[in-house]
Amino acid sequence: MTRVFSGIQPTGEPHIGNYFGAMRNYVRLGEQYGQNAIYCIVDLHAPTNPLAYDPATLSNLTFEMALANMAVGLDPQKVVFFVQSQVREHAELGWIFTLSTPVGELERMTQYKDKAGKLESIPAGLLMYPVLQAADILLYKADTVPVGEDQVQHIELAREIARRFNHQHGDTFPEPKAVLEKEALRVPGVDGHGKMSKSKGESSTIGLLEPLGSIWAKIRPAPTDPARVRRSDPGNPDICLVGDYHRLFSDDATLLEITDGCRTAGIGCVDCKKRLMVGVERELTPIQARAQELRATPDAVLGGLEHGAQRARAIAAPIMDEVRSKMGFLSGRAPVPGH
Repeated sequence: MTRVFSGIQPTGEPHIGNYFGAMRNYVRLGEQYGQNAIYCIVDLHAPTNPLAYDPATLSNLTFEMALANMAVGLDPQKVVFFVQSQVREHAELGWIFTLSTPVGELERMTQYKDKAGKLESIPAGLLMYPVLQAADILLYKADTVPVGEDQVQHIELAREIARRFNHQHGDTFPEPKAVLEKEALRVPGVDGHGKMSKSKGESSTIGLLEPLGSIWAKIRPAPTDPARVRRSDPGNPDICLVGDYHRLFSDDATLLEITDGCRTAGIGCVDCKKRLMVGVERELTPIQARAQELRATPDAVLGGLEHGAQRARAIAAPIMDEVRSKMGFLSGRAPVPGH
């Protein structure tokens, strides 16, 4: 039986990188696997990076991330969708896994090195982040994990943690595998500098629920192929940020038209961006309309999350009982002498 798990951080406004890289994949796998698709807003991870964490906004960002996923099409009645901190077993299993995870393995994590290099004082939680991530997955004995390309190293560590626990305590956990959304592994930032990321701020991101006028204000000055100095200069859409976005938003006919138009200088960059906005509007308008409906009925969002947390706890409880028993912890029953 396949069981899917993935988590998304509530550390900023959901953007199109989240949408194309993860959220659409959540919906697709949810339609395929139903209640064996488990998705979690990982709010316990948010405080591990002090540069991105603000306790005054975490609750609202968590709600907005839930709302955005539901607006995209994630149905909390069909899948298990909840907030991580509302299922306490995540933290318990995370602690158990830290007991056998070598510090050296954690210090080799690329994301840890990148984030730690920006801090004067490094919290232990930043180092232990991927251990808790492994617990998030293995708590449900999930074997399929839709993630972004930058999380593949963490999934490899989760596999190693599962192997180590199984070797020490008997066969317990599957070794999870990463599933990537191949059409959109790395959505570039609108500033043209690397991957779209919440850590770079709003100027680099196109928000999933951002007003279309604001999106156009970012796309209009966005960099294009530097070879196109004049309108009559041909360009290469394969190395153009706007070409990348067309491959996400535009239909095949439009993509063929702008590709040929760019290479022959038959279309200017501003017109190319205007054609892009047609696809952006077509893709995002229904999502934003659904988000507006959900925002008017917040109890529907909160109720869906609570329903998901109840189902998550029901799955996690017997698995944690199994883990506690194999670890030798005292249960509610009197121990049998000699066992």
